[in-house]
Amino acid sequence: MTDFTALSSFSYQLLILLTVILSKTIVSHFIRHEPLRFFQFYCQKLSDKVNKPQNSPRQQTISGVVSIVITLAPIAIILWLFEAFIEVDFLWQAFLLYLAMGAFGLSKINKAIAQAIVAKQNHLAKQTLKPWVLRETNPLSSLGLSKAAIEMKLLRTLQQGYTVAIIFFIAGPLAAILFRLLLEIHYCWNSKLEKFSHFGLYSKSIVNILQWLPVRIFSLLLLFSCVGKNFLLFWRLSKKHFFQLNNNIALLLLALSLEVKLGGVAMYANAGGVNTKLSKISFNDLARQPQATDIIHANNKVNYLVWFSLLILLLIAVSIELVIANI
Repeated sequence: MTDFTALSSFSYQLLILLTVILSKTIVSHFIRHEPLRFFQFYCQKLSDKVNKPQNSPRQQTISGVVSIVITLAPIAIILWLFEAFIEVDFLWQAFLLYLAMGAFGLSKINKAIAQAIVAKQNHLAKQTLKPWVLRETNPLSSLGLSKAAIEMKLLRTLQQGYTVAIIFFIAGPLAAILFRLLLEIHYCWNSKLEKFSHFGLYSKSIVNILQWLPVRIFSLLLLFSCVGKNFLLFWRLSKKHFFQLNNNIALLLLALSLEVKLGGVAMYANAGGVNTKLSKISFNDLARQPQATDIIHANNKVNYLVWFSLLILLLIAVSIELVIANI
């Protein structure tokens, strides 16, 4: 049996995280896979069964809460009990974290979208983006596609990677996989869609609460990366979003950093094929609209902050091990 008892708890968790990142990077390079696809199918069928349009808003809200409980509680209990039978704890924790972490090919997808936009193949760009966003991609222009791709890269990285990793460090792999499952529930029952406006209300609220700290950590790193480039202005513009339960601060700071406009009106499909226009907050209104090149710049900026965060964790782990060794 592999023995990691000599490592501190923090270093042990970091080793698991780095192992999962390396494994998922290698696997994603060769095949595109989604381990939670069956769970997404289950969520869709469950909502079809219990989310009845004739029910009152209160009944739909209660149904949504009950659906979350009956879905996650048995999974949590089974995984918790199953852990007692696992001989190699490292592999079990790495397996759960592997399932919890999101796709590692977002940069490659965004690069393909940018290349399609430059080649004026907007239909190809729309089809490439469609599986990764809730909004309708058919009405999008090249500017709209660029904006949606940038926002998709940021939000999915924050939710499926950054938040999962921080929850793993704070509460362990079981909490990380339960958060990811709750996130998939939120994706399937997104309250932006009319039929889920009440049914998906609590899944959205819980996800926003759980990702609040990770998003703020990422946003502060993004803000500090702008030192010497209107740092104080960026802080004054973004500080009002700091305590809100959403991702607005990250979107605003990325828009300011890229010097482009993000957010605004989006179209979402509803029952009967009727699209609903939803007016969302705009960020950096006075800036220009994003272009294909800004997709690549956003990729680089987000990836840089992720790798910088890992470097910080590595330095903390090394420092802890040196302190322990000298005690």
